[in-house]
Amino acid sequence: MRSVLVRWLASFAPAPVSVRWPERFRSCLGALIGIALTGGTMHLLLGPAANIPLLVAPMGASAVLLFAVPASPLAQPWSIIGGNLVSATVGVACATWIADPVDAAALAIALAICAMFACRCVHPPSGAVALTAVLGGPSIHALGFGFVFEPIMVQSVALLSAAIVFHALTGHRYPHVAGQGASKSGTPANAGNPGFTRADLDLVLARRSEMLDIDPADFESVVNEAQLQAYVRSFGELTCTDIMSRPVASIFATTTAATAADLLSRRAVKALPVADAEGHVIGIVTRADLAGDASAGPLGTLLRAPARWLAGDDGSPPLVGALMTTDVCTVGSATPIAELVPLFANYGHHHIPVIDKDRRLVGMITQADLIAGLYRQTQVQRLHAAA
Repeated sequence: MRSVLVRWLASFAPAPVSVRWPERFRSCLGALIGIALTGGTMHLLLGPAANIPLLVAPMGASAVLLFAVPASPLAQPWSIIGGNLVSATVGVACATWIADPVDAAALAIALAICAMFACRCVHPPSGAVALTAVLGGPSIHALGFGFVFEPIMVQSVALLSAAIVFHALTGHRYPHVAGQGASKSGTPANAGNPGFTRADLDLVLARRSEMLDIDPADFESVVNEAQLQAYVRSFGELTCTDIMSRPVASIFATTTAATAADLLSRRAVKALPVADAEGHVIGIVTRADLAGDASAGPLGTLLRAPARWLAGDDGSPPLVGALMTTDVCTVGSATPIAELVPLFANYGHHHIPVIDKDRRLVGMITQADLIAGLYRQTQVQRLHAAA
């Protein structure tokens, strides 16, 4: 009996948090800015003497979702806007039509959850919105259904706007888009496991009869990546040196766009690393970068002329330094290829420069290089097994 009790109490222990400290600090900063801007917006719109709360408590809970777990389906724009408005409406109606506050509060929460499920906008803090409408006191009750618009709608929109801008400035996807590597329903999710499809995943999730706080496409992407990670791990000590393309052509920031485009064409590659005089990578330029001006056509060039003149452009040919991407992901030559999987699968990289211990460019890895390297190693393993 004692051991059962101990195991039961041990189940209360929190799961380890896998979020890195920089991301934790980013979330804290986002919540700070979001709540401050929301309160400031209400102050500017209503003034300090307004009878409407400049901040309602549920916005704090919404901030946790919007900034700490922005990938959650419960933290998406329609969830916060729809959930808060629906719950506020239900809460005001219950407070108006039911005299007993406890009965009104209980019914408001139940109906709010029902309405959020029906409208596909489940947002946990919205339950507190419904409760605030019932138990918020005379000042809240005096607002009537105006509570739905001021403060709830105004504060929800302000907080959501702050989250969208903050995530964009800090390089995060929000609103969250499900993993791009996820397969469509009915197609194999992983070539190594042809029996597993998105349709199978949907059926399994439906059988659980409970809501999971993860987008099904994200879940599928995680499973696929885990399978690929396990597959790559089986190749042991295979490193970037073993699969990278070399020698690799590089260019300088002072190279003209036309020269770079010609080199891309002659080499039949889609990207070129940009290096300084010491061979350190300072950027990368792709065909899409170089096609920007060309795709605009004569009319686009004509329309851009005044802006270039104001910026001091003398009309000389554009240089790579003005077109390249400077935020470049690089890997060391001794990096195990298992570490390449998340770079290609999660972050959308297609070309990754490889550097040596002195941070000089020594090669380039593409998705095709990774696949070719794995294939070659598979053939070697099969030959050894046959021998």
